[in-house]
Amino acid sequence: MKPTSTLLLSSMALVLGACAGQQPLQPYDLVITHANVVDVEAERVLPDQTVCIAQGQIRRVQKSGTRTIAAKQTIDAQGKYLIPGLWDMHVHFRGGDSLTTANRNLLPLYLAHGITTVRDAGGDLTPAIFSWREQMAAGKLAGPRIYTSGPKLDGPRATWAGSLVVESPAQIEQALDSLQRLKVDYVKLYESTISREAFLGAIASAEKRGLTTTGHMPYTATLREAVESGLDASEHLYYVFKACSAIEDSITTAIRNSQTSSKPLGLFAVLPAIYRTYDAATAARTYRMLAKHRTAVVPTLHIQKVLAELPDTDHARDTLLAYIDPKIQATYARRIASARAQSAATRAFNKQLGARFMSMVPQMQAAGVTLLAGSDSGPFNSYVYPGASLLGELVLMVQAGLTPAQALKTATVNGARFLKADQRSGTIRAGKDADVVLLNANPLQNISNLRGIHTVVARGQVYTAADLRQMVRAVKHR
Repeated sequence: MKPTSTLLLSSMALVLGACAGQQPLQPYDLVITHANVVDVEAERVLPDQTVCIAQGQIRRVQKSGTRTIAAKQTIDAQGKYLIPGLWDMHVHFRGGDSLTTANRNLLPLYLAHGITTVRDAGGDLTPAIFSWREQMAAGKLAGPRIYTSGPKLDGPRATWAGSLVVESPAQIEQALDSLQRLKVDYVKLYESTISREAFLGAIASAEKRGLTTTGHMPYTATLREAVESGLDASEHLYYVFKACSAIEDSITTAIRNSQTSSKPLGLFAVLPAIYRTYDAATAARTYRMLAKHRTAVVPTLHIQKVLAELPDTDHARDTLLAYIDPKIQATYARRIASARAQSAATRAFNKQLGARFMSMVPQMQAAGVTLLAGSDSGPFNSYVYPGASLLGELVLMVQAGLTPAQALKTATVNGARFLKADQRSGTIRAGKDADVVLLNANPLQNISNLRGIHTVVARGQVYTAADLRQMVRAVKHR
């Protein structure tokens, strides 16, 4: 036999051996051994698993054995629990150029709490966000993957800087054209001044383009109108709550009729009427409608609780406040002043409203509504700390009546699926991105165990608990 033939057969044998599951020619970048892998979809734990990672991707997940697997780095995860990296499905990076650095410095706080992906729900720092994404992909900046809506769509004289004004059909098309040129990940609508017609028209136009839409709703429109136009997710619970009123149509009509008066009715003016006319049967029909149309809901229970308790809570000694840039802390002033000006009756009502919102969460879960975990952290949202607030959200979901497994799913599987990233994220499987979190205890037994982080792996990069503490200390301001 000629030497070249011998070489060819040897090469074929190596290829066949690799296909049969033998060791690759190159060692894995990271091997995590003896881990209890949390299968979020099946709501179970797979004991004593080995997870092999190379080039930022999970390559193999298998039962741990006695044979050593070649690796550049190995983590013995005996007694520990491996979960997919968490998704925070509602954060904000905003505040203009003067707050760009302050916003960027928030990124390590997400990683430090096991959050490897966030969904930016609109702001005025879109160019900076795209720059951060490039830097993180190149390994030059530590932080979570960012999905962004770019500028929000709203009406004239919108509340938030950087919003795109949509009034006419032509403006809607121009705005959507500009968002597609930016290559945003979805479209976010806001309700400060947008008309019913522009709101519904923007959803319908985005739907025709195959764009995902989420947002706040003007109370001049009904939830059913928005859902049937193609709305993919409702942010917060105010809008679903309105649809649970037995007289939603009458309330909506009254709001529309008031728009030409000197004192048009808004969301907060009519919330007490909605609360009084909440109807369990109407709520059940609303939840079935949301499930039928696969419209997701982002409850944001934690921020509602924080803001409801703001008049009675002194946050000056919050340990996490030290990691928030003073320029961002200055943006808290508006909400703080508003809270201090509330009457005793308003304070009591806000707490009652929070309790009602809590009761809605397990009912939506039981009806098959997709729930997404979001914190609403970022500038202007007082004391809603990046990272910690998402863990607070999951704790509240469990207190509301979800199981720890159901709550964990809202921040992993559901988030990835909503943004059409479930082929690469949300679970621990071969072929998925190497975004995982190693915990000291089982989160399916107690959701608070998410706070006991041993190691975070983001894009295949390993961050030990010591690494995470060091990163966070670097942005400490006092």
